[in-house]
Amino acid sequence: MTHISEGDAPENALTAKDGERGAHTDCFYVDLPWNVTLEQFISAFYTTSLFKIERAILSVTVRKPSTDEGALLLAQNKTQSFAAWSVEGRTLNQILLRDYMGKTKSWLMVEAISINATPATRLYFGSVIVPKKVSEDGRIFIGTIFHLFGGFHKVYSRALLRAAYKKLESSRSGA
Repeated sequence: MTHISEGDAPENALTAKDGERGAHTDCFYVDLPWNVTLEQFISAFYTTSLFKIERAILSVTVRKPSTDEGALLLAQNKTQSFAAWSVEGRTLNQILLRDYMGKTKSWLMVEAISINATPATRLYFGSVIVPKKVSEDGRIFIGTIFHLFGGFHKVYSRALLRAAYKKLESSRSGA
C-alpha cells in the first residue's frame, strides 16, 4: 500500500503566501524511489481515472470541459488554463492553479530526494481554501461548506495523490 503523508509544505511552496494571509492550506506527499519531473506529475495527476470523474462533474456543473490533451498541454507549460483552473504561479518544480471563481487553489510540486542513497522524488499535492472574509480584528471565515466536507477533502486528496503515484508507477513499468 502506498503511504500518503500529511504535513507542512516546504517553505518555498507557492501556497506559502496564501497561508500567511490566513487561507487554509494543506499538504500531502508521497515518496517515489525514482526521478519524476513536474511535467510527468502534472500529466499523471490530471489524467487519472479518479480525476477524470472530477473533470466530468466540472464539465456538466460549471461548463468547464477538459481533455487528457489539455492536461498534457498544461504539463508541458503550453497553456495557462485547464478545466476550471488557471495557472497562478509556476516554477521549475511546482505549479499553483486557481479556480475560475478564485475560491480555491490546487498545488503540485516535485522535490528531488534520496532514499537509501538512491535518487528519488517526493510528490506534493495541496489545496488552498481562500477565506470568505477576514474581519477587522483578523478573524478568518472559511465558510460552512468547507467545514462540512473537510473530512471528505482529506480522504479525496490522499486518493488523488495515490492515483497519480500508481499511474506514474504503471507508466514506469510499461504496464
